[in-house]
Amino acid sequence: MVRKYLPKSIEEAAEWYMRYVSPVSLIAAFLVDTFFLLRRVDVWTTNLVLFSYLTLAAGTIILISLIQTGRLKQWWLLKATPFLPVVTQYAFGGLFSAYLSLYSRSAAFAASWVFVLALAVLLIANERFVRFYMRFTFQVSIFFTVLFSFLIFYLPLVFKTIGPNMFLASGLISLLGISAFLWLQSFLTPELVRRELTNIARSIAIIFVVINVLYFSGAIPPLPLSLKEAGVYHKVTRVADEYQLLYEPVPWFESYLRYNTVYHRAPGEPLYAFSAVFAPSGLSTTLSHQWQHFNTATEKWDTIATVKFSVVGGRDAGYRGFSTTANQQSGRWRVNVMTSYGQVIGRISFTVVDVPERIPLEQKTL
Repeated sequence: MVRKYLPKSIEEAAEWYMRYVSPVSLIAAFLVDTFFLLRRVDVWTTNLVLFSYLTLAAGTIILISLIQTGRLKQWWLLKATPFLPVVTQYAFGGLFSAYLSLYSRSAAFAASWVFVLALAVLLIANERFVRFYMRFTFQVSIFFTVLFSFLIFYLPLVFKTIGPNMFLASGLISLLGISAFLWLQSFLTPELVRRELTNIARSIAIIFVVINVLYFSGAIPPLPLSLKEAGVYHKVTRVADEYQLLYEPVPWFESYLRYNTVYHRAPGEPLYAFSAVFAPSGLSTTLSHQWQHFNTATEKWDTIATVKFSVVGGRDAGYRGFSTTANQQSGRWRVNVMTSYGQVIGRISFTVVDVPERIPLEQKTL
């Protein structure tokens, strides 16, 4: 009875996997990556997972090309050929899922939504890409994309520094890496590389330019930095190794639903912005809080103050820092948590409403 519901061939098993298992595994993999497996970008398990996916992707690309050119003719390999694109899809899907999890936690969505959305589209569309994974140009193009995306945050982990120089180095090494891969392929399947080389070069050039434009326009989040905590408070005090924060209590569900906090300010009361930014062990850098007020006359954000502070990596809950302003303007405010190169890690948005006396506050310790 159970037998009739099982796949009757390799082709049917591959089709069954794509139709039923793949969509469910997509959601499950993203949830596992986000909440369990990829909690920190600088731990060996995260890098082992990503290296495994990259190796699996490269291996299946080579295997498919050898079968297509007739260099591998073993009957059991030919029998398993319909499943090879599925394996390739699985490897790239795992990488896109991991990148979406890591990059979406790294910066304010308002600043990096283009790149995060692009990763989400690639992840979802990957479920429909499986038939394209038999095409060599498509395989190499996607492989270059995931390799470049990986090196953007892996090189800062290795060299303990961030910034444009690291990004440019990641781009250069990505080009060298894909060139080395094609050089290897030219020995294994020379006719395939000769036939597709022009299309591959054009595709890689477009991907390289697009990623550079996204980075220098601030759309790519500044991994391996990530924002763990941020908010506006009525008072922030450091006591020994802890920070005591006074805040306005709200219903528990509202803290998840609100994007723009309402700050009820008593006369003469200053504003405090607090943030905790995760940085990998050994990485030290300078961050800043950029205080901005929305000018209703010009309909633009005016920068009121920029406060810089140093960050030392290694603390799992993030390196904590705060800044304050006594500016008495009411209305819409935001505080951008930024790198020294102007990349936005996070954003605190709030509206200041003046009240005659201080409202009841609660305290928490971080």
